[in-house]
Amino acid sequence: MVRVERAHGDAVVRLVLSRPKANVLDTEMVLALRAAITELRDDREVKLLVFEGEGPHFSFGASVAEHLPARVGEMLPTFHGFFADLEELGVPTAAAVRGHCLGGAAELAMWCGYVAATPQCRIGVPEVTLGVFPPIAAVGLRWRIGGARATQMMVTGDPMSGEAALAVGLVDALAENPREAIDQWYSAHLSGLSAVGVRYAWRASRAPLLRALHEELPRLERLYLDELMRCRDPVEGLTAFMEKRAPNWSNQ
Repeated sequence: MVRVERAHGDAVVRLVLSRPKANVLDTEMVLALRAAITELRDDREVKLLVFEGEGPHFSFGASVAEHLPARVGEMLPTFHGFFADLEELGVPTAAAVRGHCLGGAAELAMWCGYVAATPQCRIGVPEVTLGVFPPIAAVGLRWRIGGARATQMMVTGDPMSGEAALAVGLVDALAENPREAIDQWYSAHLSGLSAVGVRYAWRASRAPLLRALHEELPRLERLYLDELMRCRDPVEGLTAFMEKRAPNWSNQ
C-alpha cells in the first residue's frame, strides 16, 4: 500500500502510494503513511522525504465514501493528523506528480516544499463540486499561491494543468519524469548540506504553517464537522458522485 524506497545513500526516502490506478488516500492509506513517518523519527540521515504515486496517477484524492456523515468524523482528524506528523518529523518534503492529483492528494502535494510535475497533470481541489471544502488547502494553499488565487481554486473547484500550476507557483518544476527532476534538485541543492542544518532551516521556515495547524485547522475541522455536515447538500453531492449522477442541490 505504501512502498518505502531509499536513495542517495539513505538521505532521500520515497513514500510511494502503491494502490494504482487511483492510489486513493483513504484512512487505511493515510494510516500506512503515518506509520512510515513514525519509523523515520529516529533516522537523522534523511534530508528529503518524497511522495509519489505508483502508475499513471499521483492520486485521485481521499475516499469520497469516507466523507459521508457516518465516517467523516474519523476520517478527517486522521487525515489532518498526517500533516501534523509531517511537521513534527521536520524533514523537507517533495512531491512527484503525474496524472491526476486531486482533493486530498493535491493538499498533500501543495503542502510539500518542492513539487515537480508533468506538464499534462491535473491538480486541484474539486471538493466544492461535492458540496464540501478542503480544510488543509484552506490553511496551506495561500502559503503557496496567495490568498486570492487560493480562494478561487477552492470556490470554483477547477483543476489546473501542470503548466498553469507552474505559472501560479503551485508547482516548482515541470518534467516528464518528476522523480528524476526531484533527484536532480536534491543533488544540486541539498546533497552537500548537513542534515541537521537542513532540518532546522526547514522547521524555522515552516513555523507559520505549524501555527496554522495548531490554531486554525481545529476551527476549520469543527466548521466542517459541526456545521457543514449538518446541511443537506454535502450528503447529496457526495452521494450523487458515488451514484454517478448530477447532484440535486437544495441550497440547504
